[in-house]
Amino acid sequence: MGKTIAEKIFETHLVDQPFGEVNVLRLDRVFCHEITTPTAIQDLVARGKDRVFDPDKIKAVIDHVTPAKDSKTALQGKILRDWAHRHKITDFFDIGRNGVCHAIFPEKGFVRPGFTIIMGDSHTCTHGAFGAFAAGVGTTDLEVGILKGVCAFQKPDTLKIEITGQLRPGVFAKDVILEVIRQISVNGATNQVIEFAGPVVDAMTMEGRMTLSNMAVEAGATSGICRPDSVTVEYLWPFIKDEYPDRQAALEDFSRFMPDADAVYADHTIIDVSDLPPLVTFGYKPDNVKPVSNMAGTRVDQVYIGSCTNGRIEDLRVAARVVAGKKIADSVRAIVSPATPDVFSRALEEGLIKIFMDAGFCVTNPTCGACLGMSNGVLASGEVAAATTNRNFNGRMGKGGMVHLMSPATAAATALTGTITNSHLFEQ
Repeated sequence: MGKTIAEKIFETHLVDQPFGEVNVLRLDRVFCHEITTPTAIQDLVARGKDRVFDPDKIKAVIDHVTPAKDSKTALQGKILRDWAHRHKITDFFDIGRNGVCHAIFPEKGFVRPGFTIIMGDSHTCTHGAFGAFAAGVGTTDLEVGILKGVCAFQKPDTLKIEITGQLRPGVFAKDVILEVIRQISVNGATNQVIEFAGPVVDAMTMEGRMTLSNMAVEAGATSGICRPDSVTVEYLWPFIKDEYPDRQAALEDFSRFMPDADAVYADHTIIDVSDLPPLVTFGYKPDNVKPVSNMAGTRVDQVYIGSCTNGRIEDLRVAARVVAGKKIADSVRAIVSPATPDVFSRALEEGLIKIFMDAGFCVTNPTCGACLGMSNGVLASGEVAAATTNRNFNGRMGKGGMVHLMSPATAAATALTGTITNSHLFEQ
């Protein structure tokens, strides 16, 4: 019987099966940030186990509140910083070199097909875009991962989501994943891996695939995985070129983690996106999704373009095309947060930052702050945001605030009118 991508990764990383369906896996990477890791660090210190299994396989960043906004967040940063220095963790990204974790770690080449990755962050599933098994974990599992380089998982079933057809102009990966979540619901993939497949996924850039995988958790999935292919190889080539004689050799190696033709899936859903319109969320669940046309005219107070979902250079280019030469509405404040320093630099070189600033956007340093209502764009009670982020939970971006999730193109168009607006009205 054939195997899925996840099953192949589990098989190659299995250390032990102590009981039942529990699989102890060897970890290739443990990612850390300053919100969840300090608790694990302090507990390890208290237990007399202030050690790390391999400083080269641990990558850390200060990204959720950066720079610190108060004494508490400054302390969180200090705990992570001191720990990284103490254990000689070379890949620690402090203020000035830091970016949103799920953007900067792939950008640095830390993710590969077939890898196992954990982090104390639910959107760790983003890294599955490379054909890896990547999952968010709790404090205890994070501690064990830091200390021993292993993590225990029950082997998840895999749900295959096949995306067919061809995307229309003005429709993007964000719209696709919103449609997936709408169809299968926020519980549709609970305790499962979503394996994204089909010609639409094959045609996506790595940035687009990361958007898909990023929001797999919003459907309840443990991880979202895309098949590794030539697109994956091309993205990673600057980091792996000394490991393989050529790109074809790398592709052949990565193909070990392609699903078998006779792999068995828990379910197989086919979604034809040929007629998919731009989408937007309403209410307080990610599966509350409607066409933008049905929400047109809905007032917003703030527009936010950024996050681990849609803060990459591809996203900024799309948004900049919409707003170029125009001004945002007087009734809104608009914020752009490039996801990493490299994204910021490229946007600066390409003139995108000037386009945003000329339009009236506030451009911030790379940060997660606004997405989870901690800094750099928190909503007041009763305010409404149009955001390229990943969660529209009640109060997500600020107590009493409402968040409508959408693509960067839709968010940019919304900034120009002050109400939810289809980008096709403005795209050049």
